Amino acid sequence: MKRVWGYTLFWMGIGMLIMFFVGGGLLGVLLIAGTMLVSYLLFSC
Repeated sequence: MKRVWGYTLFWMGIGMLIMFFVGGGLLGVLLIAGTMLVSYLLFSC
């Protein structure tokens, strides 16, 4: 379970780094919604 949390926190950090360079706004919201949708589809199947 620790490895799963580590993996999740790592990618959350990568996502925050990307958002730092993108600058937020509408594009940031669309990126967040897209990744949430993809993660839902990957983990629910």
